[in-house]
Amino acid sequence: MKINPFILAALMGCSMPVLAETLNNESVVTLTNTGLGDEAIVAKIKNSDANYDLSTDQLIALRRRGVSSPVLAAMLEKSAPKAAAMSMDSPDPMVPHSPGVYLFNAHSVPPKMRYMESTVTNQAKTGGVWGYALTSGIASMSIKASIQNEHALNRTDDEQPVFYFFFDEANNQQAASTWSAGTQATVNSPNAFTLIKMQSKSGKNGHREIRVGSRNIGGAKSGVMDKDQIPFDFEMVRAGVYKVTPKYALKPGEYGFLYEMTSNGAKGALSGRIFDFSVMADRDLDKN
Repeated sequence: MKINPFILAALMGCSMPVLAETLNNESVVTLTNTGLGDEAIVAKIKNSDANYDLSTDQLIALRRRGVSSPVLAAMLEKSAPKAAAMSMDSPDPMVPHSPGVYLFNAHSVPPKMRYMESTVTNQAKTGGVWGYALTSGIASMSIKASIQNEHALNRTDDEQPVFYFFFDEANNQQAASTWSAGTQATVNSPNAFTLIKMQSKSGKNGHREIRVGSRNIGGAKSGVMDKDQIPFDFEMVRAGVYKVTPKYALKPGEYGFLYEMTSNGAKGALSGRIFDFSVMADRDLDKN
């Protein structure tokens, strides 16, 4: 059976892939001159590749040739550089990351950052109660914040681990809520954090705790004890991004960056956020 050559050509044309069309200034002027409405032209612009010349002189020339303001706006929007996608594990601090604290892992292949979820503490424990009672308050009673689990999920075998703090400013965000403290002040520097050493308690209800206050006949003290605070260095990598490292090597144990500790004085309850991690230098560690 013979096939009509015109039908064959039509079938071949239907089977060929449709090439993406690239619009330029002249093609937009052509669409305008055909009498298409703005809505149709704008839709075409949004769904086509673009190679426009949108200098001031060209915008004026396009307007004089009948291209409407809504169409010009669509051309400008299409040509605007797209914001880089945020990463959760890129090892490069110049790459946009979601705001938060990241632990740098140089041992993984390839190296990467690990996003650290904050751990919330809302329990308070007391120690030295008997001594406090027997001495009528002469001996101090300690107040400790308790954190679930014996070890942190974030683990490193580096004695001086590297962290990166990404604040809202890094992504040019105007409404900064990620780092809003209890005072509603915007936190934008590692100075708002305290690097602390925690005690790990094993057993059925394994947990970690940190001394955050004391009370005796002379009054009450609040805050992390000096002996549990660890100095750290930080440097700005770019606006809103800081590289943070402990000043000296950390022994294996439980640590964390304490951010915002508040107390309900009436009930004695403590609430705080800790970006916790374990230094596992003497233990097996999965480097993935």
